[in-house]
Order: sequence, then C-alpha cells, then structure tokens
Amino acid sequence: MPRKTSKDIERDKLARFERIKKAIAALEKQQRQILKQGELAPSGAWVARYQVRQNNKKYWYYKLQVPTPYFPCATSEELSKYKHLGKAGTTDHIDAVMSVFRRSVIDEIQKLIRSLDDCLLDITSGAEQEEEKPQD
Repeated sequence: MPRKTSKDIERDKLARFERIKKAIAALEKQQRQILKQGELAPSGAWVARYQVRQNNKKYWYYKLQVPTPYFPCATSEELSKYKHLGKAGTTDHIDAVMSVFRRSVIDEIQKLIRSLDDCLLDITSGAEQEEEKPQD
C-alpha cells in the first residue's frame, strides 16, 4: 500500500474537519428546535413525587425540585428549591416533566458540541499525533 502524500493527508484532514463541522451544525439545529418547543427546567432539576396524609387518607402530589433555591415563594421574597405541580397529569405536572426532558437533551447536545469542538482543535493544531516521551 503506497504511503500517503502530504497532499492526501491534508485532504483527509479537511474532509474530517468538514464532517465534524456538519455534525456540529446538525446538533445546533436540533438544539434550536428543542428550545422552540418550550421552557427549559433549571439545571439539575427533577420532578419528585411526594405524599401528604390528611384525615386518614393519603394524597400524592408532584413538585419540581432543584438542588439550590431557584423558584420564587408565593408568601415571601425568598427563593425555594421546590415548585408545587399538583396531581399527576395536571398541565403544570406535564409541563415540568417535559421541561426537565428538554433540559437533559440540551445538556447532552452541549456536551457533544464541546467534544466535537475539541476534535476540531485536535485536527487544526496537529495534536492528533504527538511524540511519545520515552519512559524510564
């Protein structure tokens, strides 16, 4: 098999660079489409189910929860870690579930874009192939 010429190597680099750029563009397009679908939950948010006992009965409710205070309280100026969503299947409950879903997809897309950006840096900087230092 003949050795690749420097022209072939550059052509290969350019082709790989262009494929990565197209992949990034496709991911960014997906990101824009998801953002158009609705609100994003705060970073790290999840929907939690909780139980209330009253008059010898159990009631199940849902809340949107975050690790640090984020939501405005109805009764004070302070922020809360929780946003009450009500019963399963309410509009608030479903909207919250979908906002958490959108947030997780957007976060994953952003990770992929950062990873592909690193690939572009490797290609353009020549860091794909490094000299190995001899070990003692």
